[in-house]
Amino acid sequence: MSDGPRWHWQPWQPGQPAEELARAWLAARLGCDPGAVALARDAHGRPRLAPAHGADVGWSHSGGGLLIAHGPRMVLGVDLEREHERPRALELARRFFHEREAAWLEAQERAARSAAFLRLWTAKEAVLKAHGRGLAFGLHRLAFDERDGHLVLVEADPALGDPTQWHVREFVPHPGYRAALAWKPDNYPDG
Repeated sequence: MSDGPRWHWQPWQPGQPAEELARAWLAARLGCDPGAVALARDAHGRPRLAPAHGADVGWSHSGGGLLIAHGPRMVLGVDLEREHERPRALELARRFFHEREAAWLEAQERAARSAAFLRLWTAKEAVLKAHGRGLAFGLHRLAFDERDGHLVLVEADPALGDPTQWHVREFVPHPGYRAALAWKPDNYPDG
């Protein structure tokens, strides 16, 4: 989708200031000095750009990678995870995911289960980060189905809004990583 968020992946090491790296990338995208990027955190710790920017921002890091995303007139969330075997995937899904997702995961061949779990995890976390509450909101309060090879949000707690308004893009930003961007329209003032 051409109207979706733009993203940037870069190497990252624990201890590096992810927020400052995000600010530098955003400044280049917005055509301004990094000090002019009005970035703050809300009461729950979610990063936000000032409304004058007319856009939203998010970032996520995992392993040795950092993923930053930016999109105009939208609320967005991003999640990045390093790929590796997850032997407890089905156990975790049964405990924390929506029951329809746990059933879908159980139906996957054992060899494909870790990858399927990671797809669900990144999509769910991206939506929850966009919402601003993250995992504390509850992974079971939203549900995805797979349609034509893509995850689609089909059920959501009313606090997340209409599930049909959410867009989710799953992708591989760098070998060995899986990511998801989630966004829905928002009415930012022109700026």
